[in-house]
Amino acid sequence: MTQVSASGSAVRLPSFGVQVLLGMVAGVLLGLLARSIPGGDANWLAQTLHTVGQSFVQLLKALVPPLVFTAIVGSIAALRELRNAARLVVETLVWFAITAGIAVTIGIVLGIVIQPGLHAGVDQAAAAVPATTGSWVDFLKGLIPANFLGIGATTTQADAKLSTTLSFNVLQIIVAAIAVGAAAVRIGAAGEPFLAFNASALQIFRRLLRWVIALTPIGTAALIGDAAVRYGWGTLSSLGSFAGAIYLGLALVLLVVYPLLLAAHGLSPLRFFASAWPAIQLGFVSRSSVGTLPLTEEVTERALGVPRAYTSFAVPLAATTKMDGCAAIYPAISAIFVAQFFGVPLHFADYLLIVFVSVLGSAATAGMTGATVMLTLTLSTLGLPLDGVGLLLAIDPILDMGRTAVNVAGQALVPTIVAKRAGMLDLARYEAGGAADLQPRQALSA
Repeated sequence: MTQVSASGSAVRLPSFGVQVLLGMVAGVLLGLLARSIPGGDANWLAQTLHTVGQSFVQLLKALVPPLVFTAIVGSIAALRELRNAARLVVETLVWFAITAGIAVTIGIVLGIVIQPGLHAGVDQAAAAVPATTGSWVDFLKGLIPANFLGIGATTTQADAKLSTTLSFNVLQIIVAAIAVGAAAVRIGAAGEPFLAFNASALQIFRRLLRWVIALTPIGTAALIGDAAVRYGWGTLSSLGSFAGAIYLGLALVLLVVYPLLLAAHGLSPLRFFASAWPAIQLGFVSRSSVGTLPLTEEVTERALGVPRAYTSFAVPLAATTKMDGCAAIYPAISAIFVAQFFGVPLHFADYLLIVFVSVLGSAATAGMTGATVMLTLTLSTLGLPLDGVGLLLAIDPILDMGRTAVNVAGQALVPTIVAKRAGMLDLARYEAGGAADLQPRQALSA
C-alpha cells in the first residue's frame, strides 16, 4: 500500500501483517516499560495501554450485532439460489460436528499425555471463580430472543453509584435473523424491498468493520502491552505447559487434520492454505471470527471456488457457530488441566461428556460470547471447580490468537469440502488460487 507524502512522493507502507508484527513487538516493549514505571498497573502508560486496547475491543463488539443480523438474513436469502438447499444445510452442520469431534478428541489426548495441570507453577490460592459462567439452562434460555436484536441491559451498584451496561447475546441474534430472513423469503415480492435494504446495510456495516480492523496494529500493541503489565512474565511462564498443549492441539488440527480432510476429497492442501491465508492471518491478529467474516467470504468464493450463493450462507453461519479452536480444543485441554490441577480424577464417561459438550459447544459459545464462558459450561457440566478458570485468564489473549486462526480456517474449510462433495466447487478456480496476493490491507482499503 502507498501513500502520498506532503512533498508529493509516494511512500510505501509495510504490509498489514508486518504492521501487526511490529505492533506486537511494540506492545511487549511498552508493557515492559510500563512495569518499570512506579505505580504498578495504575501508572499513566499502563492505563493508556489498557484504555486503547479495551477501546479497540469495544469497537469490534459494537459492530457484532448489526453485522451478524444482516449477514444471517442475507445468508437465508442466498439459499433461494441453491438447488437442494436443505441437503446442503444438513451436510454443512454435519461437517461442523465432524471436525469439532476430531478437534476435541485431539484436545483430550493431548491433555492426558502432556498433563498440563500437573506442571503448572501457580498457587491454588490464585484461583478465582470467574465473574461470568455458562450453564445449559442459560444456553437453552438464550435460544429465545429477549428482544428484536438480543440486546440486554444490566444495572449494578458499586460505592453507592448505579451503572448500566448493555450486552448482546449472539445466539439470540442468530435465531431472530433466521426467523426474519425466512419470513422475508416466504412472503415473496413483498419481502424484496426489505432484503434489498438488508443487503445495503450489510455492505455499510462491512465497510465500518474494515475501518475498525485497519486499527488492528495499534489495538494489538495495546492489548499485548496491557497483558504484560497486568500478569507479568512469571505468570505467563508458569502456564507454559498448558499454552504449549493448546498450541500443539491447534497446530495438529490446522496442519494435519485439515490437510488430510482436503486430500481425502482430492483437493490440494497447499492451494487451500495459499488462498485462505489472508483470512487466517487476519483472524490471528484481530482475534475475531466475525471481524474476519468479510475477508473469509471473499477468499472462500474468489480463491477457493465455492459458489457465491452457498458462501453467503455457510460462511456467516460458520463465523458464529463453527469454532474448533474456542469450542473444541481449548475447553477439552482446559477442563483436563483443571481436573489435574485440583486432583479430580476423570473417567471414560467424563471424556465422552467433554466430546458431547464441545460438539454442541460452538452454538453455546456464540450464544454466550467467549471461549472462557464455554469453558465454564464444560466445567459445570463435569462438576469441576470453576475456580480453575481464573488461573488461565492471564494467557487467554495469547491463546485467543491461535484459537481464532483455527476457527477461521475451519470456517473456510467446511464450505469448500461440502461444495466439492456436492459437485459445485469451481475446481479451476481452486487450483488457480488468486488470494495469495490478497493481503488484509487490500481487503480493508477504501
